[in-house]
Amino acid sequence: MQILVDADACPVVVKDMLYRAAQRAEVNVTLVANQFLRTPPSRFIKSVQVPSGFDAADNRIVEMATEGDLVITADIPLAAAALDKGAQVLDPRGTWFSRENIQERLTMREVMDQLRASGIDTGGPAPFSPQDGKTFAGQLDRFLARHVRKPGSEA
Repeated sequence: MQILVDADACPVVVKDMLYRAAQRAEVNVTLVANQFLRTPPSRFIKSVQVPSGFDAADNRIVEMATEGDLVITADIPLAAAALDKGAQVLDPRGTWFSRENIQERLTMREVMDQLRASGIDTGGPAPFSPQDGKTFAGQLDRFLARHVRKPGSEA
């Protein structure tokens, strides 16, 4: 099991939580972005820089994802593709994407895109809040407790 992060738009506070979790749980965390990312020195943390281009990072994450991995993204089409690969998907605000809710989210995204294309200001997501960070941290901790066995622990 590995954690793959759609890092271009991922809040710094979430990346910091993932760095600490990688060390604590001894799980590999890979950040994928269109730009160079500085990461702490760790055998559990790495970054992958992809060429600039539409969905280049998303496509790389989907290529790397396998069943049982955790993907961190707010990108709904990427979440759908990762779910299709058998990964679990958590957004940086701590909300899970699932087979049960992904179609509704894809449909809502399409509706919002159509509204914006017709000139309607739909606003945007609310700023990332401290509560979002707490929710993400709680969901990440619960996931790791269920899915990661540290070396030497009993099965």
